[in-house]
Amino acid sequence: MKNWKESEFFKKLKAVRVNRAVYLCAIVILLSLSVVLAVTVATNRANKGGTDELPSDNTTVTPPDTDPGTDETPGDSEPTINDQLPELVLPVSGTLCKKHSVDTQVFSPTMNDYRVHLGIDISTEASAPVCAVADGTVAQLWEDPMMGWCVALDHTGECVTVYKNLAKDFAEGIEVGATVLEGQLLGHVGDTAMMEIAEEPHLHMEMTVKGLQVDPLEYFSEAVLSTLTEDSIYEAELGK
Repeated sequence: MKNWKESEFFKKLKAVRVNRAVYLCAIVILLSLSVVLAVTVATNRANKGGTDELPSDNTTVTPPDTDPGTDETPGDSEPTINDQLPELVLPVSGTLCKKHSVDTQVFSPTMNDYRVHLGIDISTEASAPVCAVADGTVAQLWEDPMMGWCVALDHTGECVTVYKNLAKDFAEGIEVGATVLEGQLLGHVGDTAMMEIAEEPHLHMEMTVKGLQVDPLEYFSEAVLSTLTEDSIYEAELGK
């Protein structure tokens, strides 16, 4: 009976020893993993050269998409060349015989009445060459029932110049979508404008900027306008 009890005691003691050994092994493994993890983290930080640290008070942080040393906010930009109005040259040489007039009505010899005048008229010789006032693109070619054959050019700065009372045949290469250069031949002065047929041969030119009708004379430089003479008879009539 005694031997049986002793045998049971030794079995329990053996089991306790085995459990302790298991616990000790588990603790050793956990400690080993902790050490390995700590060493790995330290090594990674060393390799990064301390990039995980916050910048000191003396460090300048530049916001994205902002140019240091300027007051511009992201998205601001300098005006491009497409936003700028072109410098204009005269479309034809001659004499300014009628100005742009929307506030004061002027006499129309053809219609025998007074009416506004949305462009400028430059009198010249019949069939005189008509040229582009600036680089641009041919936007439209058409025959107006009252103003004859017409050409419209698109320019930078949302500027459009229109040439009316042209001869029927346009210059070679002048078609919708074609690119034209300053001074390039568009056509010739004609007598196709029925509304102004009683007047001397002339080019009727109109201009819009951002969709608004403007006085073309305000967009030519003084140097360019100095080559354009004015009709004194027209000036006297306008002053009445």
